[in-house]
Amino acid sequence: MSLGPITLGHYLSLGALLFALSVVGIFMNRRNLIVLLMAIELMLLAVNLNFVAFSHYLGDLAGQIFVFFILTVAAAESAIGLAILVVLFRNRASINVEELDELKG
Repeated sequence: MSLGPITLGHYLSLGALLFALSVVGIFMNRRNLIVLLMAIELMLLAVNLNFVAFSHYLGDLAGQIFVFFILTVAAAESAIGLAILVVLFRNRASINVEELDELKG
């Protein structure tokens, strides 16, 4: 049984679904910083999926190279975000976003 070829539309639909899921994750969960970081990472991965799909469809490697740079920046962002999260947890014993509304220098 063959379902047919996987087209560009399938990849774009999956990317749109992942992007929408991450947007819902950001708006539904405003309390836990770890879940917010995971939703942002899912959003970046959805965009990367679209870049790779267009790159393959157009036969150009520029999209795949751009994905490499996005993943590098996302990894750095995650490392810095988690480091800040650990410091906040040590100082306040909570990672609740509602309790982190004021910053002191």
